[in-house]
Amino acid sequence: MRRREFIWLFGAGVAWPFAVLAQEPGRTYRLGFLYPFRLEPPDAVAAFFGELKRAGFVEGKNLTFEFRAFAPHPERMAEYAAELVKSDPDLILAAATAIPALQEVTKTIPILGLGGDLVGMGLVNSMRRPNGNVTGVSFPTTELDGKRQDILIEAVPGLRQMAVLANAKDADTTTRLDALKEAAHARNIELSIYRVASGQEIAAAIDSAKASGAQALNVLSSATFFGLRHIIFERALALRLPTIYWMPDFSQEGGFASYGPSWVHIIGDIYARQAVQLLRGTKVADVPVEQPFKFDLVINLKTANAMGVTVPPALLARADKVIE
Repeated sequence: MRRREFIWLFGAGVAWPFAVLAQEPGRTYRLGFLYPFRLEPPDAVAAFFGELKRAGFVEGKNLTFEFRAFAPHPERMAEYAAELVKSDPDLILAAATAIPALQEVTKTIPILGLGGDLVGMGLVNSMRRPNGNVTGVSFPTTELDGKRQDILIEAVPGLRQMAVLANAKDADTTTRLDALKEAAHARNIELSIYRVASGQEIAAAIDSAKASGAQALNVLSSATFFGLRHIIFERALALRLPTIYWMPDFSQEGGFASYGPSWVHIIGDIYARQAVQLLRGTKVADVPVEQPFKFDLVINLKTANAMGVTVPPALLARADKVIE
């Protein structure tokens, strides 16, 4: 990805108050990024860099960064990780799925992970005091998956068959799916599982789910699905398949329903604060792994109407936001 495009995406020029805090005079700080796709949406990215700027880390003055997007060439993950480490950054920010590749090439550079259950995936040993060189933002994935499944069952009265779309490469996928199957069985819901290993398999998996009789779809959180969410939006709408997602932002972009933390909350409130701590020299063990603490239910009635779905009034009344 071209550096100019990356700078534009990350909200260069956002006006935030500048504060001189704990930076070393004359020093330039370096960030490395390893994600499936370029980071978005712009408002969340602006929130992240705005918080860094408020803390005194300003791109073009005392902050530079290198970015690698591995989704187009997942087989080059190890190569990208080695390139970032070779650039000698002060901090590497990475999707949870990229952390193992980074751990193979550095045991000392702090890594700020994002996504999944970092403890359950074996990437850190403890939320409160992580060992090694990894900390970050972790998600209570199993609990949230179940909550979304319950919401979707309520949103589609009479539902008896449901599908789940999962990333086969995520380390905690099996545990999450087992919990969903047990919960569905308890409610006499037939649950079909569709694991995909690449973005090219997503549309076909959704088609298969619909063809097999699924009346709704639960999309598990995944960095890969985040980058390819519009493919899921479009296919679900074309098949009139009510689908629930893990971030409120998705319903605002056209998804049927979503429940979870907003990207601005995760990136701007938590991730940026952790990054500032690590850039200032705080030891990884002293930066606890955190979880989002604000969760919103958003329902897009425009999409529901296009799918021919009548959402029960009781569920609409509980929604934090209804898009009409």
